[in-house]
Amino acid sequence: MKAYLGIDVGSVTTKVAVLDEKNNLLSSLYVRTQGKPVSMVQECLRTVQNKLPAGVEIAGVGTTGSARYLAGVVVGADVVKNEITTHAVAALNYVADVQTIIEIGGQDSKIIIVRGGIVTDFGMNTVCAAGTGSFLDHQALRLGIAIEDFGPRALYSKTAVRIAGRCTVFAESDMIHKQQVGHTTEDILYGLCQALVRNYLNNVGLGKEIKPPIVFQGGVAFNQAIVKAFEENLEHKVIVPPNHEVMGAIGAAMLAHEEMAPGQRSKFQGFESSQRDYRTSSFECKSCPNLCEIAQLSVGSKILARWGGRCDLWERVPTARDSSKELAHSGVEKEAGNQG
Repeated sequence: MKAYLGIDVGSVTTKVAVLDEKNNLLSSLYVRTQGKPVSMVQECLRTVQNKLPAGVEIAGVGTTGSARYLAGVVVGADVVKNEITTHAVAALNYVADVQTIIEIGGQDSKIIIVRGGIVTDFGMNTVCAAGTGSFLDHQALRLGIAIEDFGPRALYSKTAVRIAGRCTVFAESDMIHKQQVGHTTEDILYGLCQALVRNYLNNVGLGKEIKPPIVFQGGVAFNQAIVKAFEENLEHKVIVPPNHEVMGAIGAAMLAHEEMAPGQRSKFQGFESSQRDYRTSSFECKSCPNLCEIAQLSVGSKILARWGGRCDLWERVPTARDSSKELAHSGVEKEAGNQG
């Protein structure tokens, strides 16, 4: 049986999905990246290999997420796509007439506007934590509550308090003040949910025409109190699809399936790549005044890939003959640690 592998590597979580030829989900994983993207991709490969039925052949691989290029080199990806594309493809597979996609992860958030099955606009937040999952994680820790209990307890709120949500620092000081004057924990929790939703709509969603059907994806969609807060603010039903936490990986797998022509052989390195000793490092390029920091992935003395520059000078994998010449422009190489 042929199957298609999608990998979504974010700064907080790594997601994996394996689909059959009819786009049915055979297996999925949702784990913490822990600042070790290569190691986590390898660990996921080992886990997926053990979970798949005997005789399954990986016929295509797609990667997405902030570390999509790195993951693509490690596994041998056939397609490498941005998160906007993969989330839209996956959402359209579950809700064919979707018009607005809300996606909130641990460190960033997105809005994707779809009209007639085509992405027409999008917005992203990659710099402010107040509109992301890390906001809730931090406040839950401050209140001594497990993040898994955040949503259920917030739903018991009778009268939510208004929390300043434009900045995590202001939110925390405001939350402490609300505790001191005697508001219940449940009311504070739901106030935090409303603050996150306001921040999202006033920043990521600013100027966007939000129309139903509205689909909510990403790990934060586990929190039913956030779903309720979105519905109250938008005055529309918000759909949380099954497997919402791995939709990026599902979209990557679907795009890999589309990419593979009949008889075309996948670039997949095989599950054996989970055993290779990869090394990541970086150096500063001194070829121009930009002084770009170039990241590279290698196995032993062989450089597999380089990325991170504003130009494509380093994107060509060097041969032994020209390595010394290129490195003369690079400055001092900095070891980033063995990630394998």
